[in-house]
Amino acid sequence: MNIIIVGAGEIGRYMALRLSKESHGIVVIERDEKIASDLDSKIDARVMSADGSSVNTLLEAGVAECELFLALTSDNNINLVSCSMAKALGARRVICRVHPGLQREEFLFDFRTQFGIDYVFSSERLAAIELAKFVRNPNSIFVEEIARGHIEVQLFRVSPESDLAGKALKDLDFPPRVRIGSIQRGVRSIIPTADEEIHGGDLVTVFGDPNRLHEAANRLRSAGGKEQVTNVVIFGGGEYGFSLAQTLESGNCRVRIFEVDPARCEVLTEQLASATVLNADATSLAELKEEAVGDADFFIGVTEVDEDNVMTCIQAHSLGAKNCLTLIHRADYADAITSFGERMGIRAAVSPREATRRDLMRFVTSDRFHLVRELPAGELIEASVAEGSEVAGKKVAEIEWPASCILVGILHGIRAMAPAADDVIEEGDNLYALVSAKTKKQFLKLVSKA
Repeated sequence: MNIIIVGAGEIGRYMALRLSKESHGIVVIERDEKIASDLDSKIDARVMSADGSSVNTLLEAGVAECELFLALTSDNNINLVSCSMAKALGARRVICRVHPGLQREEFLFDFRTQFGIDYVFSSERLAAIELAKFVRNPNSIFVEEIARGHIEVQLFRVSPESDLAGKALKDLDFPPRVRIGSIQRGVRSIIPTADEEIHGGDLVTVFGDPNRLHEAANRLRSAGGKEQVTNVVIFGGGEYGFSLAQTLESGNCRVRIFEVDPARCEVLTEQLASATVLNADATSLAELKEEAVGDADFFIGVTEVDEDNVMTCIQAHSLGAKNCLTLIHRADYADAITSFGERMGIRAAVSPREATRRDLMRFVTSDRFHLVRELPAGELIEASVAEGSEVAGKKVAEIEWPASCILVGILHGIRAMAPAADDVIEEGDNLYALVSAKTKKQFLKLVSKA
């Protein structure tokens, strides 16, 4: 693909280095001459020291032939303007990084339509979603957030004591828009029909609205399905901590935030619904003891300083915190902590750079679909509904879906949902489906141009 990246900061540099190793045609635009020169010596790509919001710069970079335009600076205005200009000048798909505060305003103003942007994201929110997966689903084998975090997919084992074991799927009184997508029973992989029964010991894939899915998941995982309150302590009240607290507040979590800046504490207290904000220094062992951090189910370090995050997690673990998670900005360090961190009491580390790369890689493809995840029963894929396709303009229930194909999600603009029978599929929607190897081509034929 022909890819233009504006901004060679923490996120842009990481994306450029990773993409340049995959035989793409990369052009990087960076205003700072020193940063541009340093990157130019380390990358097999064209690096321009120029203004990414300049028409002349974009034309010189080949924006008219650009298949993917990534505006990844830390400045909202530069990113929005450069994306809008790139789209007008012929870029096929434009992606814009924004501050999480702006992303939270999307329900008030349609930035995507106004600026001609295909996708808006914040690296802080993506990292928060990755961390929240561990907290909200500690017993799941894996958790995947799709459709911009509006739909969650979980894989876990059904308890033999579950009150749902032995029932057919059509008889499960699940919350609206929550469904079972696949069943692994011994060596058998099943994409089930409504008549299929759930057995104790089955590995099941469940998908739906994250806030509704937990009720069903808890009933499948245990007798009675009672969910305990999760005690979460967050170290750092910056944008990462704020985004994480917002994500967890909607679940069954008791959230406390350690933040050393009094002014920031006031902001957090005003904007968070139920989290307790403590004006305290979590790097102090005495403060951790005083606030009984040892009783926490999860202690999560999310400051801008990697060393503080790691060392404070180690202290919290020594006091008795059951699980410790940390934010690590260096992606290679995050891998090392995840691999060896359990020896120090750290369950996992999340890198904002890697979280961003994973999210954006679904746009880096010339295929008709993006592989989200391989599952025991098939593949979870994402595909766009083409103009004139067979499914465009029809309700979900009116479409004859292939056997062994489960529609998991519909993404329409900034709205996303697990599908219901009366939902109408429109041109340009992104569909998420769980498909077997035999039915993938049939599904893609349905959504492609007739």
